Amino acid sequence: MNKSFQIGTRRVGEGAPVFIVAELSANHNQNYNRALEIVHAAKEAGADAVKLQTYTADTITLDCDDDCFQIKEGTIWDGTTLYKLYQQAYTPWEWQPKLMEEANRLGMECFSSPFDLTSVDFLEEMHVPAYKIASYEINDIPMIRKIARLKKPIIFATGIAYPEDIERALSVCREEGNEDVILLKCVSSYPTPYEAVNLRVIPTLQKTYDCLTGISDHTMGTIVSAGAVPLGAKMVEKHLTLKRSDGGPDSAFSMEPAEFKQMVDEIRILEKALGSSEYVLTDTQKLEHGGSRSLFVVKDIAAGEALTSENIRSIRPGCGLHTMYYEEVLGRKAKHFLKKGTPLAWDLID
Repeated sequence: MNKSFQIGTRRVGEGAPVFIVAELSANHNQNYNRALEIVHAAKEAGADAVKLQTYTADTITLDCDDDCFQIKEGTIWDGTTLYKLYQQAYTPWEWQPKLMEEANRLGMECFSSPFDLTSVDFLEEMHVPAYKIASYEINDIPMIRKIARLKKPIIFATGIAYPEDIERALSVCREEGNEDVILLKCVSSYPTPYEAVNLRVIPTLQKTYDCLTGISDHTMGTIVSAGAVPLGAKMVEKHLTLKRSDGGPDSAFSMEPAEFKQMVDEIRILEKALGSSEYVLTDTQKLEHGGSRSLFVVKDIAAGEALTSENIRSIRPGCGLHTMYYEEVLGRKAKHFLKKGTPLAWDLID
C-alpha cells in the first residue's frame, strides 16, 4: 500500500503532518445552522478536514421492532431500535453539498462515510476527495469494491473487525488497483474506556498490513489521540460538538471546541518534538558540549611537582584534557609552574 497520497489539497502519510479530522456525526441535532457552526468550530480548532455520514434510516436498516433490531448491547443508545436511532442521527443529504462547500471555503477538506451504494453515488456527485468506511461496514464487500474502483483514498475504521475482515477489505482494494488506504485503530465503545484502547496495536496494524495507520478515538480527553502519534498514527479522527450538554446521540463522547483545539495543539507540538530517529547533536548541543567536564589544575603546582588527586580534578567546563586520561596523568610532573584554574594539557606535563 502507498505510504503517502493526497486527500484533496492535503498530503497524508510519511513526511506529512498528521491529518486531523473533525467528525460531525449526529452532533448537528437536526439543525442546519448548528451543523454550520460545528464546521466553523472545526476550522478555528485547527482541523484539516470535516467528516460527514451519508445515510438515512431506510438505507442503513429496516423499520422493524423485532428483537434483533433492538439496541441492547450496553451502549448509550440502549432502549431504542436501530431505525429510530438513525432517524434521529442522520445528516440530511440536502445539507451535505453545502457543508462541504463551506468547509472547502474555510480551507478544510470534507468527505464522508457512505452506508450503502446509493450514498456512494450521491457522494460522487459531490466530488468528495476520499471515503471513510465505518467499522460496521468493513464487511460490506460490494460497497468497498464500488468505492475502490473510484481510485480515491479509502479510510477503514477497524472497531469491530476481525483480522480476516481487514485482510478481505484490503484484498478488494488491491484487486481494484487502489493502494491509497489508511487503517484506523478504533474501539466501537462510546465512550471508550482507556484500558480498552490498546494503542500498541497501531504499529502492529502498520507492520501486518503494510499501510498507513491512524486512530478514530472515542475516549474522553486528548491524551489518547496525542499518544497515538508517536506510535505512527498519520490520521486522527475525533467527534466534535459545540457543547456536550446540548445533548444528541453522539454528544456524550464528543469533544467541545476548546478540547479539540487543545488536542490539535498537543499533536503539533509532538510532531516537532518527535523529530528525527537519527542520534545527532543539534548546533546548540554541540556548543553546550564545551561545558562538560575535563581535567583542571585545582591547586597551584610548582615546576617538577607531581600531579595528584589533590591538585588535579575533573570539573566543568570542558576545555581541559579529557577525563579519560585522569589515571594516566596522576604521578607525572609539571614542566613548569601551573596556576590554579589552568586547563590541563599534555604539553604542560612530562
